Amino acid sequence: MDEIINRVAQSKIITFDLEDLYVPGERMVLDISEWLYEGLILREKEFRTQLEEQDWSQYQDKYVALTCASDAIVPGWAFMLVTSKLVPFTKKVVQGDLEVLETALYQEQLHSFDFSEFAGKPIIIKGCSHKPVPQNAYLMAISKIQQVAKKVMYGEACSAVPLFKRK
Repeated sequence: MDEIINRVAQSKIITFDLEDLYVPGERMVLDISEWLYEGLILREKEFRTQLEEQDWSQYQDKYVALTCASDAIVPGWAFMLVTSKLVPFTKKVVQGDLEVLETALYQEQLHSFDFSEFAGKPIIIKGCSHKPVPQNAYLMAISKIQQVAKKVMYGEACSAVPLFKRK
């Protein structure tokens, strides 16, 4: 019998797994509509009072996505005011949902990642993940990797989809 050779394991392809850049920590959504009159109207004095009465320590060392679940028109300063209360406690605050939060965290990670090790090499951006990797993280990753790599693919080594090849 012929010996089975694992050509994938012997290849020079480097797998880039965005899960490796996942920032650990608890994520929370903070809906400010609970501090609006009938969930729709921001009355400044009452809004400020409710913020002063809030226990901000519950957000200690957490990543927070600020949102307004109602269709209220909320002035920008309201989100800024809430953020000013959260900053002493949280690791990060963004306006939006959890996907916006994850995108911001990945953006920071990808910005500081050293892609020079990928110079002139074939790279596979791993597609499957068990952690929440937003689609924007994949877009940011290829834009960085494509600048240095010889070839960029997506998926797994056994069934990768070609995305870019340097000429």
